[in-house]
Amino acid sequence: MKALRTPDERFQNLPDYDFAPNYLEVDDTEGGALRVHYLDEGPRAAAPVLMMHGEPSWSYLYRHMIPPVVAAGHRVIAPDLVGFGRSDKPVDRDDYTYARHVFWMGEVLRQLDLRDITLVCQDWGGLIGLRLWAEMPDRFARVIVANTALPTGDQPLGEAFAAWRQFSQEVPDFRAGRIVYGGTVSKLTEDEVDAYDAPFPDDRYKAGARQFPMLVPDRPDDPESEPNRQAWNVIRGLQTPVLTAFGAEDRIMAGVDGVFQKLCPGAAGQNHVVLPKAGHFLQEDVPLELAETVLAFIRETA
Repeated sequence: MKALRTPDERFQNLPDYDFAPNYLEVDDTEGGALRVHYLDEGPRAAAPVLMMHGEPSWSYLYRHMIPPVVAAGHRVIAPDLVGFGRSDKPVDRDDYTYARHVFWMGEVLRQLDLRDITLVCQDWGGLIGLRLWAEMPDRFARVIVANTALPTGDQPLGEAFAAWRQFSQEVPDFRAGRIVYGGTVSKLTEDEVDAYDAPFPDDRYKAGARQFPMLVPDRPDDPESEPNRQAWNVIRGLQTPVLTAFGAEDRIMAGVDGVFQKLCPGAAGQNHVVLPKAGHFLQEDVPLELAETVLAFIRETA
């Protein structure tokens, strides 16, 4: 599998992102290996809080949440999905599949031997992270679902998602920073916009970012519809505590929190929140409020 690696200098002097990089290698499923980057902050002996990003962001998304969670005594693991951030970027769009992303992130959990995990997942971080929870539930202590879904293609994804998918395929200049900017209420500075663009020096690096919207199961016979149905079958039987924390201004994910509250046994009786003045990228709009929500949930379910 041919892949590109973003030069390190692209990640120098990014605002509020003074974290040491960590790397491991995963099988690319074609006889080679891909380098995956992850942040690993806080005491190594502490139970991990796994923060998973989505499209088209990277671990930079969690830069304001990591310090308060670490200050509370927790370990934070924040990986960059393959194709994003400081992780390697396969150049062929066909190399990106939903199943491979689940496998690659599963390898991160297995290699680091993460257990007693608090999962914080948003956007594609949920589509992948929730599959991992269903695949290895004994590794997870609790789950915070933030502006994400686990679609099976049996229900329409809505006009807002259809518009986003069309835009992602047709826009001539796919700017990750501008996309994140558009998904926030508080808006980013120009330096922050540039930080989201840092992983992508040119279009050759954007195959994953372009392909991700096309991998969301949107019909019953999608290749990943049945694996997601099977994941839901597992999740419906799990007592793992589940909390939903959604941004009030996220039009694409509006109402999906109710699905998790209804179908996840561990969601019953939890203090679910809808955060005002927060869009799709609520980690940008209300990072401290979301961090405190995570910490409170850990305390309540310890």
